[in-house]
Amino acid sequence: MEAVRIRTDEVVIGMVVAADIYSSSDQLIITKGTKLDERMITRLRFYNIYGLHVYDGQPDEEPHKEESYIEMLRSTPEFKKFNRTYVESVGKVEDSFQSIIDGGSETDLDSLLEETDKILKEGRNGTHIFEMLHGIRNYDDMTYVHSLNVSLICSIFAGWLKMSKGETKILTQAGLLHDIGKMLIPKHIISKPARLTEDEFEEMKMHSIKGYQVLKDMNLDIRIKYAALMHHEKCDGTGYPNGFKSNQIEDFSKIIAIADVYDAMTSNRTYRQAICPFDVVENFERDGFLKYDPGYLMIFLERIVQSYLHNAVRLSDGREGEVVMINKLSLSRPVIRCGNAFIDLSKEQRLSIDAIL
Repeated sequence: MEAVRIRTDEVVIGMVVAADIYSSSDQLIITKGTKLDERMITRLRFYNIYGLHVYDGQPDEEPHKEESYIEMLRSTPEFKKFNRTYVESVGKVEDSFQSIIDGGSETDLDSLLEETDKILKEGRNGTHIFEMLHGIRNYDDMTYVHSLNVSLICSIFAGWLKMSKGETKILTQAGLLHDIGKMLIPKHIISKPARLTEDEFEEMKMHSIKGYQVLKDMNLDIRIKYAALMHHEKCDGTGYPNGFKSNQIEDFSKIIAIADVYDAMTSNRTYRQAICPFDVVENFERDGFLKYDPGYLMIFLERIVQSYLHNAVRLSDGREGEVVMINKLSLSRPVIRCGNAFIDLSKEQRLSIDAIL
């Protein structure tokens, strides 16, 4: 079926989109094959889409019904390519970790960084990478999956902090290796489908010391070694293994601590489902500024929330809508558009976001 480009003001109900449509900020708006209705046409105007490709006539196959944003994202060729690259990289990270634990060649570290770079090249920008990661959150949380995610988050975070290329490389590698000590924790503790006992948790906490011991004699930047040791330290002194306070914690370890918690909370665990990112942001807003470096945390939260702008969400009362504006003084409670109504969650405390769709 031949495709033609038309102006948005020429669109009529029933036309079928011939190519994925993105906003100026690379947000996926409508997928190829979607039959346009009045709501879809309104969406085009809302995002200031001035032109699009549609089929000249009717396609042979019935176009699919409107999907959620994540369903649309997962159906795109770029997501499928991203997912293939991601899965391949997870396998290589697992092999490299095992090689390091076994005392293998340090050249594995270079290949580890190449895996992160390979995935980053599949995205158009940091926001796009976060969207892709949200699309594959159905993976079980494994040490190497989590480490790869934290590495990707750290690389994007470094860009937000305007770090040099050299610092970005070190922070990205530190994110990859921060949890390597978990490879030396008994598997029955790592994969336990329930809360750990007090003794098991004490054993789990040893992964930071074990990770440092694995890395301490390797030819690595000291900040990478400190990240393995300090990524569970908190600025108020409530962390482990040493109960360090803010001025005792190395800066890269402070950054990785934020990325580590965000990925852990928004990923599936053996004992719980992933937590909605807006709930995670709310947790950070509530007590995170005491536990984490405020300068790093504020930048992280502002940019993370921006990555969910224009996503479809389900509210606690069952209604579905779209995130249309961020409240800077209450990042976890944005403005939601439900049909023709605009709901400011910062003023509607009884409502909250249950899920990103």
